[in-house]
Amino acid sequence: MSMFCFQCEQAVGCKGCTGKTGVCGKTEEVALGQDDLTRELIGLAVAYEGKTPSEKAVRLMIEGLFTTVTNVSFDKESIAQLTSKVKSEKLAADPNLKLDCGTPDEPLKLWSSDEDIRSLKSLILLGLRGVAAYAYHALVLGRANDEVNEMFFKGLRAVAKTDAAMDDLLPVTMEVGQINLKCMEMLDKVNTDTYGTPVPTTVPLTIEKGPFIVITGHDLYDLQQLLEQTKDKGVNIYTHGEMLPAHAYPKLKAYPHLKGNFGTAWQNQQKEFADMPGAVLFTTNCLMPPKDSYRDRIFTTELVAYPGLVHIGDDKDFSPVINKALELGGYKEDRVMTGINGGTTVTTGFGHGTVLSVAGTVIDAVKAGAIKHFFLVGGCDGAKPGRNYYTEFVKKTPEDTVILTLACGKYRFNDLDLGAIGGLPRIMDMGQCNDAFSAIKVAVALAEAFGCGVNDLPLTLVLSWYEQKAVCILLTLLSLGIKNIYLGPTLPAFVSPNVLNFLVENFNISPISTPEEDLTKILNK
Repeated sequence: MSMFCFQCEQAVGCKGCTGKTGVCGKTEEVALGQDDLTRELIGLAVAYEGKTPSEKAVRLMIEGLFTTVTNVSFDKESIAQLTSKVKSEKLAADPNLKLDCGTPDEPLKLWSSDEDIRSLKSLILLGLRGVAAYAYHALVLGRANDEVNEMFFKGLRAVAKTDAAMDDLLPVTMEVGQINLKCMEMLDKVNTDTYGTPVPTTVPLTIEKGPFIVITGHDLYDLQQLLEQTKDKGVNIYTHGEMLPAHAYPKLKAYPHLKGNFGTAWQNQQKEFADMPGAVLFTTNCLMPPKDSYRDRIFTTELVAYPGLVHIGDDKDFSPVINKALELGGYKEDRVMTGINGGTTVTTGFGHGTVLSVAGTVIDAVKAGAIKHFFLVGGCDGAKPGRNYYTEFVKKTPEDTVILTLACGKYRFNDLDLGAIGGLPRIMDMGQCNDAFSAIKVAVALAEAFGCGVNDLPLTLVLSWYEQKAVCILLTLLSLGIKNIYLGPTLPAFVSPNVLNFLVENFNISPISTPEEDLTKILNK
């Protein structure tokens, strides 16, 4: 068997990566190792059919699914070790399990030759990988949900059925979306319980002189631990990528050495980290194979892994990261950095807690005609050409419209100054990708205020996708019956024509075209 992977947006030819190396940088050995891990996870789910999964099984399931998300682990050894643990737990749960997910023939039966069945199974599996990422972040902070955890097992058992029909799989696909909403709500609650409700915060992009550490990924707990361990050590901390929204949490922004944000989105790291005189800590996905010019200053923790890099284990002793930062010394003078549009600051912290606190102002502005339309423009960023669409789209939106944004797709335009309406900025960053929960909560509240359905609001979702967390968020939106979504830059390779037609006919999903054409279509509707 050889490598075949089509789980992310950058799949070659919008069909799939084959050969020795995927576009993301994972090798054939790593890809096949992840396939082995996936087969064992399916076997684990089958082994627990009719039983309550053990706490160990649940954690292995979450870790296993998250490990296979794009840009998490490039290390075949750590993947093999996790696979072995999953296999042992599977056999402990059912020593007589007939489904041998370790043999080459059985997976081919699971992934039926029927492309529509394969497409729906892919949506279920890849969606569950995204849900697992959010469940993992919550688990780190001590929060879990039995219903969410059971869905991992139920969903993979649906994938395991060799005689599954479309009518069997479509409800499970929607259920993945429904359960992801509960998972995002759980994560939102534990984040705010732990770190406070986010508040609007302007974040500088300037890097001050002296030693510094850049922390990237999504895990706020790792940031908190790093901030504690660097207190009074003369080392400044800067966020990167999806860690930017951390600046809005009161208990995190209280640390005076949490200074600002370094660089832009994840796909620019190989350029932005080159010859950088600081250390970088990767906490979750978004790792790209590091170049030699900065390999010695990259550190990983949690499930992130890459051969040859120093990995910080469960003890969370970040001394190696801190010592490297002190050794490198940082910039000799303050370094003024900019976003992709030349801005020197960005703003974050417009979660549902903030937006709903001024809901009256927003509703009055709509009734008065000051706000004519809302756009949610966000999602994953990526390196594939065509993503400048989102920058141009936002630039061309009329002055009487508001742009809500979230996830790393915001880096295409979040340094733009588009002014304000009624004292509110026209661009409002709601947070990380999991903060799609905030956007949903705001939309539902507005619909209730105007006595209409969400689809009747002057609201359009213009989304970009890259990996599996975007898949589960899309499924959440569809499970809520939200329609008229614009999706790009390309459609997923794992969605068959018939499944795509189903989504178009039932939810009116549209591929993006040009900013001008799409804006005309939206605003004239």
